[in-house]
Amino acid sequence: MEGSVVTVVLFAALLHASWNALVKAGPDKYLTTLLVACGAGAVSLPLLPFTALPHADSWPWLIASACCQVIYYRLLAAAYKHGDMSQAYPLMRGAAPLLVALASVPLLGERLHWRQDVAVVLICGGVLTLTILRGASVGANTAANRDARRRATAYALLNAAVIAAYTMIDGAGVRKSGAPAAYTMWLFVLTAAMLLLCSTNRWHELPAYARAHLRVMLLGGFGTLASYGLALWAMTQAPVAAVAALRETSILFAALLAALFLRERLAPGRILAITLIACGAIVMRLG
Repeated sequence: MEGSVVTVVLFAALLHASWNALVKAGPDKYLTTLLVACGAGAVSLPLLPFTALPHADSWPWLIASACCQVIYYRLLAAAYKHGDMSQAYPLMRGAAPLLVALASVPLLGERLHWRQDVAVVLICGGVLTLTILRGASVGANTAANRDARRRATAYALLNAAVIAAYTMIDGAGVRKSGAPAAYTMWLFVLTAAMLLLCSTNRWHELPAYARAHLRVMLLGGFGTLASYGLALWAMTQAPVAAVAALRETSILFAALLAALFLRERLAPGRILAITLIACGAIVMRLG
């Protein structure tokens, strides 16, 4: 993987962690998630006339990915409603690249270099260690808290499968599109439209919530659009599983954001996991 591609993917990882922190900090997780998705669609829509139309062969992949994205956003909101970012984020982002690595060989016919195999193991091991050794929980260890953590874990693991699915779909779709930027913008426009159609029971709350959190809508929308757009571009330059794994270094940035802005504790186990992830990123670069 070339150095320029590595840099782009790491920047995308920072953007991804940042908009997730905005969702977690929001008072209503689902409406905040809806604002972020709509923000990405709103930023994309006026730019579409200035981009080439994706090739017709990529549209079935686009529609399939948009359906997955709707499920992803809903599961994301549910996971953050019930659990900490430092619990849900590692599970969602850590299990997904392992699934992608296992599936990319038979589905996309890709072969990873042995160093990239090592990097996948290190990065996935790091994020899973971050979850297992997450340190002392904030608040009393009551039955309600344990139930909430179990729910967050279940939603996060389900979302990992969804992330793996749309990563594989977009890895193939963006290559067929001939226009990665246009593919990405159409994806977010379609996702925003579908998510709004699935949220009719919350429409009456959305205008007031959007006015009160307009900055979150714009920053989060731009962050998710730029993050995924850069990742999709990288998938045209390097193996999908390698890009997906390196992108999971977003957990480094997520841990810092959670500690600095969400006041979540960085226990020794988390530091160990972050070190594993950093080593994985270095091995990926050397591969």
